[in-house]
Amino acid sequence: MAANRRPTLADVAREVGVSAKTVSRVLNEDGPASAQTREQVLAAVAKLGFQPNLMARNIRVGGPDTTIGLVIPDLGNPFFGAVARSIEDTVRDRGLTLLMGSSADDPDRERALTDKFLARRISILMVVPSVGADHSHLKTHRAGGLPVVFIDRPGVGLATDSVVSSNRTGAHDGVAHLIAHGHRRIGFVGDLPTKLYTRRERLAGYRAALREAGLPHDRALVSNAHDQHGASAATSQLLGLEDPPTALFAGNNIVALGIVTELARIQRKDVAVVAFDDVALAEALEPALTVVAQDAEEIGRTAATTALARLDGDRARARTITVPTRLIVRGSGERSPAVLQGS
Repeated sequence: MAANRRPTLADVAREVGVSAKTVSRVLNEDGPASAQTREQVLAAVAKLGFQPNLMARNIRVGGPDTTIGLVIPDLGNPFFGAVARSIEDTVRDRGLTLLMGSSADDPDRERALTDKFLARRISILMVVPSVGADHSHLKTHRAGGLPVVFIDRPGVGLATDSVVSSNRTGAHDGVAHLIAHGHRRIGFVGDLPTKLYTRRERLAGYRAALREAGLPHDRALVSNAHDQHGASAATSQLLGLEDPPTALFAGNNIVALGIVTELARIQRKDVAVVAFDDVALAEALEPALTVVAQDAEEIGRTAATTALARLDGDRARARTITVPTRLIVRGSGERSPAVLQGS
């Protein structure tokens, strides 16, 4: 056998001196083989380092693979990393392996990834939907028993389970917290695109908190950014207004990093900040960052247990499960305008 290629079933058969069909029967446990032959085959497999092609086997016998396909928008976002880790921890005891790919929030790329996962005959499909994606192409697979779970955002064109955060309530609570500390001019920096489900829900929560406090919704105080650089620019633009905000609400963790980076750059400690979603080293900032924290671990665990229940035969109506957020007070959101003006 050449040193630069992977060992094959035929190589194992040649090593033992039996047919490839006999090796296949031993490895798949789907036919008669003597104890001696089985021992010889397994010894040859170990010696040669042979890895069975599980995908090909599953397609041949018509069974599912022992994998879960997960499509997320951004491999670098800590939130989705925490969700994926929780999913993996939950399904490990069931002998399932997590496969993951990034859609970059592109519906065409998302479709290509899901098609690749489906070609593997995965056991479960989990997707963080991209804006503009149509999931009706999954209807046949869902009807055939494949568990499909949407995470963080509902899908379009498919009735199936979804696990989301309490985006509207969480944003409301964060903005109400700023209002309670005396702020009347509160800027909102949300994600892009503007049709993104989480962005729309969090903006709705922001507006609801203003409305409950009898404050006007000033469109000039609403800005958008999809990365840290854009959030820094949005912060500069908002603070440059003739009547600037005294507080900022960050629509997600990436936006929050852009805001605090810009405030540090221009040495502005007189702006209160509350962020939706926690960020690494939030307590190390000065002041420490007040956040509306999502429970990424619970989102992942809930998505996994929901999918496993479907895999085990749960045929109840599709449902949306909302995981609560919680306000974590650390300092950046508790500065009042009066204190700021006197500093």
